[in-house]
Amino acid sequence: MTPRPAELKIAAVASTLRCCQLFSGLSAEDLEAIAAFAVLRRLERGEYLFRQGAPSEGFYVVQRGAINVHRVSPAGKEQVIHVFRLGESFAEAALATPTGYPADARAVEPSTVLLIPKRPILALIGRRPDLALRMLGSMSQHLRVVVGMLDDLTLKDVETRLANWLLKHSQGRPGPLRLPGTKRVLAAELGTSSETLSRTFAALRERKIIAVASQTITVHDPEALQAILRRNLGER
Repeated sequence: MTPRPAELKIAAVASTLRCCQLFSGLSAEDLEAIAAFAVLRRLERGEYLFRQGAPSEGFYVVQRGAINVHRVSPAGKEQVIHVFRLGESFAEAALATPTGYPADARAVEPSTVLLIPKRPILALIGRRPDLALRMLGSMSQHLRVVVGMLDDLTLKDVETRLANWLLKHSQGRPGPLRLPGTKRVLAAELGTSSETLSRTFAALRERKIIAVASQTITVHDPEALQAILRRNLGER
């Protein structure tokens, strides 16, 4: 018997949920139950999913593309918290607060996300305490990301922060890295301007430490990046 369109949709959504750490280990029946009330949202590049303070509809899982979650200072400066990609969940904390979403979320490329609506997921959590523990673990991971970002921003200059970012994401090995959206997104994540980031890229490129393309950075010499980090931090 040929599956109906609704069944195919639920199966596709359940497949995305299965890739998400938050739902890892759930049974096929549980995944299908969540998939049945999940809502598909499609976003064009630059389109906002939600704004800071907007009432919480639920939380999200990325099915395709990338979502830049950020806050904007009173002076208008954008600070990226994280860029979420396939299988990653975000905004879970908004389920438990009456103040709405704590940040802005914008697609940095054409994207599809799954909205996990508040009312049915809270009802499911009430029946499944193990799922609540999984969500706490996911939010704890997000907190570690934010704390790590704050630690990185205490590094004294952009060269140091960029060297640190490249080493973290390359795991200290040579090879290509995909940019988290545009160079402007990376500049915001590093707490600098696009112009300063471009100059820093150029300096590293001239020294043959990296190569920069439109969507990738290739690390040629991770040992040189380690040396920059040690020198700039005053380590021997």
